[in-house]
Amino acid sequence: MSENKDPHVAQPGQSVEGVKFVYDFTEGNKDLKDLLGGKGANLAEMTNLGLPVPPGFTITTEACKVYLESGEEPAALRDEVSAHLDALEARMGKKLGQADDPLLVSVRSGAKFSMPGMMDTVLNIGLSDKSVQGLAKQAGDERFAWDSYRRLIQMFGKTVLGVDGELFEDALEAAKAAKKVTVDTELEAADLKKLVTKFKKIVKTEAGRDFPQDPREQMDLAIHAVFDSWNTDRAKLYRRQERIPHDLGTAVNVCSMVFGNLGPDSGTGVAFTRDPASGHQGVYGDYLQNAQGEDVVAGIRNTVPLAELERIDKKSYDQLMQIMQTLENHYKDLCDIEFTIERGVLWMLQTRVGKRTAGAAFRIATQLVDQGLIDEAEALTRVNGAQLAQLMFPRFDESAKVATVGRGIAASPGAAVGKAVFDSYTAVKWSRSGEKVILIRRETNPDDLDGMIAAEGILTSRGGKTSHAAVVARGMGKTCVCGAEELEVDTKRRRMTVPGGHVVEEGDVVSIDGSSGKVYLGEVPVVPSPVVEYFEGRMHPGADDADELVEAVHRMMAFADRKRRLRVRANADNAEDALRARRFGAQGIGLCRTEHMFLGDRRELVERLILADTDAEREESLKQLLPLQKQDFVQLFESMDGLPVTVRLLDPPLHEFLPDITELSVRVALAESRQEPHENELRLLQAVHRLHEQNPMLGLRGVRLGLVIPGLFTMQVRAIAEAAAERKAAKGDPRAEIMIPLVGTVQELEIVREEADQVIAEVEAASGAQLKLSIGTMIELPRAALTAGQIAEAAEFFSFGTNDLTQTVWGFSRDDVEASFFTAYLEKGIFGVSPFETIDKDGVGSLVKLAAKAGRETRPDLKLGVCGEHGGDPESVHFFHEVGLDYVSCSPFRIPVARLEAGRAAVQSQGSDHR
Repeated sequence: MSENKDPHVAQPGQSVEGVKFVYDFTEGNKDLKDLLGGKGANLAEMTNLGLPVPPGFTITTEACKVYLESGEEPAALRDEVSAHLDALEARMGKKLGQADDPLLVSVRSGAKFSMPGMMDTVLNIGLSDKSVQGLAKQAGDERFAWDSYRRLIQMFGKTVLGVDGELFEDALEAAKAAKKVTVDTELEAADLKKLVTKFKKIVKTEAGRDFPQDPREQMDLAIHAVFDSWNTDRAKLYRRQERIPHDLGTAVNVCSMVFGNLGPDSGTGVAFTRDPASGHQGVYGDYLQNAQGEDVVAGIRNTVPLAELERIDKKSYDQLMQIMQTLENHYKDLCDIEFTIERGVLWMLQTRVGKRTAGAAFRIATQLVDQGLIDEAEALTRVNGAQLAQLMFPRFDESAKVATVGRGIAASPGAAVGKAVFDSYTAVKWSRSGEKVILIRRETNPDDLDGMIAAEGILTSRGGKTSHAAVVARGMGKTCVCGAEELEVDTKRRRMTVPGGHVVEEGDVVSIDGSSGKVYLGEVPVVPSPVVEYFEGRMHPGADDADELVEAVHRMMAFADRKRRLRVRANADNAEDALRARRFGAQGIGLCRTEHMFLGDRRELVERLILADTDAEREESLKQLLPLQKQDFVQLFESMDGLPVTVRLLDPPLHEFLPDITELSVRVALAESRQEPHENELRLLQAVHRLHEQNPMLGLRGVRLGLVIPGLFTMQVRAIAEAAAERKAAKGDPRAEIMIPLVGTVQELEIVREEADQVIAEVEAASGAQLKLSIGTMIELPRAALTAGQIAEAAEFFSFGTNDLTQTVWGFSRDDVEASFFTAYLEKGIFGVSPFETIDKDGVGSLVKLAAKAGRETRPDLKLGVCGEHGGDPESVHFFHEVGLDYVSCSPFRIPVARLEAGRAAVQSQGSDHR
C-alpha cells in the first residue's frame, strides 16, 4: 500500500476486513470530508475546538459504498456501531431507549458536498411506548415526550418505511382542527397521545407492520434508510444539477439528542456569520422557540429573526455570537450553523461553509481579504464564472408602475417573471413546453426539486432565509422569495389570494424580486445590471454613486487579470460587437465569421457567385464583393487596433445562401400551372437541385468551398490584406490572422496558403506596406486533430472549433439532437451536462490535447486557441488552461466570465503544483 493511501479507507479491490467504518466525533477533523462527509467532519472539528457538541459518532462513506454495491452492510459494521454505542451510553450514563431515562439519538445523513434536504434524517430514535413514559418523567414534561414520539413515528414512517408523508400531515391538521388551534405547539399532551395512536395505525396500514419498539432496530433501519437515500430520485437529480459525482456515498451521523421542544426556554435555529443573500456582516438567521430543528428548515412554522434571541435568552445569544466568530475565523469563510437550546443550554449541531448568492460571494471574498483572513489567490477560489454571469442578468425597473401585492424575505436575488404554477409536475410540464413559470408553494420540500429546477423563480408564503426553498434556491442561483405571509396560497385549488382579495389563478403572470422580496402582478420591465454597466464603462468603481457590488466585482476581476495566463478574445463579426468586446476586456478577436457579413443585402451577390455558370459571371460577383469585404475589415481592424483579429474565411453550409428548395419548387410549379414566364426560377431550381445536400453540415463548406469556387478565398484574402494596408497607411496597427476552416488534410491548407501568400505579396508590392499576416487553421474535424503534426507544417496557429469537433466526434447534429434526446440523456445520467455546453474531456478533450501536443512538436511557436462556445464555459476554460492553450475566444457577454475563470484556473494549478 502506498504512503498516500489511508489504511482506514477501503481501497479498490481490497477486502473490507480491518477497515475502520466508525469514527467518534473526537477522532475526526474537517479535512476528512471524503470519509466522514461534510457534517461528520465538521462535527468532529467543532468537538476539537471545544465547542458544545452533543456526543456521537459517524459511520463512514466507505460503509455506504459497500452497502450500496452489495445490498448489505459490511460484516464488521454492526460490531463497530455497537462498540461506539456502548461508549456513548457510558458517557451519557444511560442506555438507548431504556424505559426509565432513555438515551435518544438522531440519525442524520452527511455527504461530502452539502445536499440540503435531499437525503434523510430521523430524530428521537429510541422512543417507544415504554420509554416515552420515562422521557416524560425525566423531563417533567408529558407534552414534550409525546410530541417527540409523534415526530419519531412521523419521520420514521415516511423516511424508513416509505409511508406517504401527506397521511401524517393530514392527521396532524385534523388534530389541530379538532382542537381549534392553528399551530402544533397549541396541542396538549392528551392530543398528542391520540395523534401517536393515529400515526401508529397509519404505519400499520400503509407499511404492513407495526412501528418498531426495539430501539436498536429503529437505529439500524434508520442507518440503512440514510444509505438508501443517496440513490433517491431527488438526490440523483440534485447531484446532476450541482455536478456532484454519484459515487461518493453518504456518511451517517449518530448523535445524542438535545431537545429544543422542551418549552419556551428551549428552541432551535439556524445562523449565518454573514448574510448569505447580500454578504453583509451582522446577525442573520432564524430562531424558533419550543421546536426541533426540522421545523426551521421545513418552513412549516414562521420563525423569528435571530436577533430576537437576544431578548429571549441573552446568555445563549451571547455565547452563540462568540461561537460564530470563532467558527468564521477558523474556517475563514461564511459559516452556516445549526443549533439547539435545551432549557437554556446551547448546543451546536452542525456547521458548514454556507451557500450564498452570487453577490454575497463577491462581497464576502473581498471582505475577507480586507480583514486579512485570506489572500487574493484564495479569494479567487471563493467566486466563479457562473456567479458572475448571474450578476450580469437584468434586474427589475423599480420606477415601473406595476402593482406590488406582497413582500416576503429576499432569499435569493434576481428578477424572475413567469406564469404562476402551484406544483412541481406542472412547473416541469409547462417549462418543457417553452413556458416560463414561477413555482408558488406554502413551503417547498425535497420532492419539489424538479419544479424548482424548471422554474424561473420560487415563491413561498412560509419559511425564512434558512428554509428548504431558500437554501436550495441559493445553491442553484435561482430567484427566491420566502415567507410572504400576506399571500394565501391554496395549492389544492391552484390559486393564490393577495391582500385586497385579488386572486392569482394558475397561468397568471407574476414577477418576483429576490433582491427586495417584492411580489408583483404581471410582468415587470427590466433594466441592465450595474455589473454590466461597469463592464460597459458606464459605472466607475470608486465613484460616489458606485454600487458596492461593482466595487467587489472590479477588485476580483483585477485579481484574476493579474493571475491568469490565458488571454481572452471575442467572437465578433462587426465593429459594434468588437468595440463592446473590447470594453468587456477582450484582448483581440479570436473568431470573425465572414459568412455573417454576407447576409441581408449581400446575400444575392453570394447566391450569384455560387450559381455562376461562367468564369465571367463568377469574376463579376467577386469584383462586386471585394470592396464590401474590404470595408468590413477596415472597420473591424480600426475597432481592434493593436490587437489580433482572426478572420475565418467563408464557412457556410451552402443551403444558408441558397433559396429554400421546397419554396422554390412551389414557385416554379405555380408559374407553370399559370403558364407564366419562369425561366430564371427554373434555372435556379435546377442549380439548387444540383447543389442540394442531405447533410450540409458535412458537405460543401469551409476549405472545400474555397477550393471548388475559384477566386472566393483569394478575394477574401485580398480584402483582408488591402484593409490592413489601408489601416497601416492611416498609422493604425492592424494585426490580422487568416484562418482556413474545416481543414482535414495538410494538402488542403497548402493549396489555399500558396494562393493566399501570392495575394498578400501582390498587395504588399502595390501598397509598400509590410503586412505580416499570419495564416492558420481551425481544428474542428477528428482527422485534423489526429494529423495535427502534419498540418502544423503549413499553419502558424490552430484555433479549435469545438462546436464542430463535438458534432463530428460524437456523430451529433447539434441542431437536432438537443431537442430530440438530450433531455433523456441528461435525466438518465448518460450526460452530466451537454457536451456542447462543457467540453467532453475524455473524447473531444483528448483530441484537443493530442493536437496541441503534436502541433507544437512540429512548430514550437505554434499559437493555440479555441473559438467554440466552450471558450466561455467556466469548467472548459480550466481544461484549456491545463492543456496549455494561449487563449480562449467567446461571445462578448461571456468575456468577463472567461477572464475570471482563467485567473481561477491559474491559481488552482499553482496550488496543485505546490502540493
